[in-house]
Amino acid sequence: MAHSSTQLRLAVLGAGKMGGILIEAFVKQELVPPQNIYATVQHTGQERKNLSKLSIPLGADNRAAVHNADVVFLCVKPQTVGQVVDEIRPELNEQKLLISIAASVPTDYIERRLESSVPVIRAMPNTPSMVGAGITAVSKGKFAKQEDIDTVRKLFDAVGKTIVVDEKYMDAVTGLSASGPAFIYIILESLAEGGVKVGLPRDLATLLAAQMTLGAAKMVIETGHHPALLKDTVTTPAGCTIDGILELEEGGLRVTLIKAVVKAAQRAKELLLTDSGG
Repeated sequence: MAHSSTQLRLAVLGAGKMGGILIEAFVKQELVPPQNIYATVQHTGQERKNLSKLSIPLGADNRAAVHNADVVFLCVKPQTVGQVVDEIRPELNEQKLLISIAASVPTDYIERRLESSVPVIRAMPNTPSMVGAGITAVSKGKFAKQEDIDTVRKLFDAVGKTIVVDEKYMDAVTGLSASGPAFIYIILESLAEGGVKVGLPRDLATLLAAQMTLGAAKMVIETGHHPALLKDTVTTPAGCTIDGILELEEGGLRVTLIKAVVKAAQRAKELLLTDSGG
């Protein structure tokens, strides 16, 4: 890819939740001008209000959207990837980059359907990308080059952090960082409920739980310390924290969270073969 990001022409096929988040971020960060983005939805009546405000051309013809694009984002469900790839195949060539964010779909599945040397990159972003705090794991197919990875990293850096991983880890990434926000929301909600139980107003309890969760995560990232070490700095001898930790251990929280990630990762491996999933 010899283009600068501001010159790139993007096609976002399946501009639903994540596709829309990415488009808004690219425009907000001035990475790609709105007139260089072409988005599609299954039905034009599904037009997103935010995309309409950005004056993003929106339609239902995937092939037309890809025709003049340099980079194509495949943001459709895993079960429809094959159909969409077959549809846009005539518009793809070695000069165009295809980025798939469909869970469970390996790059070689797409490459086999294309029957050409189109560079393909698999990416797994997560929903905190909406507030610029996401993390996206990317892995390249056999025809993708380092410059393609550089282009993808620059684009996904607009919504948070980007890491490059071996594709064999992508289903595990899906189970941890893509599904993980839902697990954290349950934990956060439960902590807030605990605050309500001991007398805090609900809005205050929710704010305290949310900011505490944000701060704890930032401590792990910025200090580089193991979570167990940071936990020990809070847990004073005969203090209140150790009593709370005892309750967590008796309730099996640690094992339950491990099993949740494992189950989500296992499910991620199956999505391409099933009719539904999320």
